[in-house]
Amino acid sequence: MTGIRLALPASVLLVCLTLPSIGQTSDDNPTESLIPPMQTPAQASAAAASPAATALSVEEQADLYMARKQYREAMEQYRILSEQNPRNAVYLNKLGIALHQQTALGAALKYYQRAVKVDPLYADAENNIGTIWYQRKKYSKAVRAYQKAIKMRDDMPVLYSNLGYAYFSQGKYDQSIAAFRTALLKDPQFFERNSSRTGSILQDRSVPDRGRFYFMLAKSFAEAGNVPRAIFYLRKAKEEGFAQINDVKKDPAFAAVLQDPVVIELLAPKPVESAQQ
Repeated sequence: MTGIRLALPASVLLVCLTLPSIGQTSDDNPTESLIPPMQTPAQASAAAASPAATALSVEEQADLYMARKQYREAMEQYRILSEQNPRNAVYLNKLGIALHQQTALGAALKYYQRAVKVDPLYADAENNIGTIWYQRKKYSKAVRAYQKAIKMRDDMPVLYSNLGYAYFSQGKYDQSIAAFRTALLKDPQFFERNSSRTGSILQDRSVPDRGRFYFMLAKSFAEAGNVPRAIFYLRKAKEEGFAQINDVKKDPAFAAVLQDPVVIELLAPKPVESAQQ
């Protein structure tokens, strides 16, 4: 998705967040030999650390590749697993994520949809369908997917956060802030930590208007009673040049922060520089 990456705690994939950049790997082309070349200690250590050199299962190898952002290698392993276990929604979903991280959105969507077909209550895959539509700027479809995921699992803050981003991108700011508020009610520290759940769910935190977004996030924290974070995001909103920063003076949600010295300073008129003689 084309957008602005926020300076927030990372998390789109439960391997990381607002979507990470595509993993780049290179193919090895070893030369065949009857006697393998002698390895240096460093080479031997690196070989021992590779997934193939240890007694890992295919799933463990795939998860390790994913953690290392070696998405092509992870995709190959998850494809083996999904072919061997076509009724395993988790493998189908993870194969979708590995493709998603390589920007193969059409193929990723197919596997997410297959995962939901196999398990109609699999909220992780339904959420990931939403991230496909979000990246394609099909915000109405993204909202519907996130709402469906919430009906499947209403205890996951990441679902409400994703819904909030989708509403925000539609310009539905009241619905957006309500969704963020719910995410914070579910987990007051949600925006302070990685919200990953075993590498099976994606979160996109890119938005077109960072200033307004920071302001609304500040409002969500203010309503949740988290004054320090509310002030933090008010400052971010001002740094982004949000023109309506003084709206805090007439918004009841910010009543608890108005007398804070930092907020008073933030809202103070910019001093007029005296003209040079």
